[in-house]
Amino acid sequence: MPKFVELWVYLSATPLFGLTATLVAYVLAHALYQRVQQAPWANPVLWSVAVIASVLLATDVPYPTYFSGAQFIHFLLGPAVVALAWPLWQRRTALRQRWASLLAASVLGGAAASGSALGLAWAFDLPMEVVLSLAPKSVTAPVAMGIAEKIGGIPALSAVFAVLTGLVGALSGRYLFNAMHLPFNSAGWTARGFALGTAAHGIGAARALQVNADAGAYAGLALGMQVVLASLFMPLLFR
Repeated sequence: MPKFVELWVYLSATPLFGLTATLVAYVLAHALYQRVQQAPWANPVLWSVAVIASVLLATDVPYPTYFSGAQFIHFLLGPAVVALAWPLWQRRTALRQRWASLLAASVLGGAAASGSALGLAWAFDLPMEVVLSLAPKSVTAPVAMGIAEKIGGIPALSAVFAVLTGLVGALSGRYLFNAMHLPFNSAGWTARGFALGTAAHGIGAARALQVNADAGAYAGLALGMQVVLASLFMPLLFR
């Protein structure tokens, strides 16, 4: 046992620990996800986060130590987001025809996502810093942190709200859309994807990409539009 503890202390202090732990956790979670036919409750991001957090807490490994290795995967987030442009380029003709409707849907959807969170926060009399941190919850986490800092919120708290929002959207979107009787045709998948990308940003877009190509493409578009619109208008509105 003492030798094992010494080995664990050594391994956990190396940069490869974070990279290896992240890859192993996600591969196992994704295998489970495929085994249960992509059931929303088995979302691999959710279970990867839960497993890694449990391991870090149980072994008392500081988060900066873990992230020193996981940053290699974190770097790939940028190219992955840029890659979402390819499905949109393949549908550029349809986007030109629908640009006004998509812009209106994005503005109204973003306002509903932020406004509902603000309304609930005020109704429960939460501190103003928490209220402002909730405002950009439906924008992808890095951008939400920057917006929260500009409007007087807490960036770290805003990142937590953004991740939770994405997970809730990815887990519940399928059941909600089915309850609304959205059709399983091109128009229905477009609506599902755009709504999921608007409300649940990157995590929702990843879920949409796994289910349907049209849904994934429009979820990526909605994600990008929310980033631009929220970055432009939230600091002005909250000023």
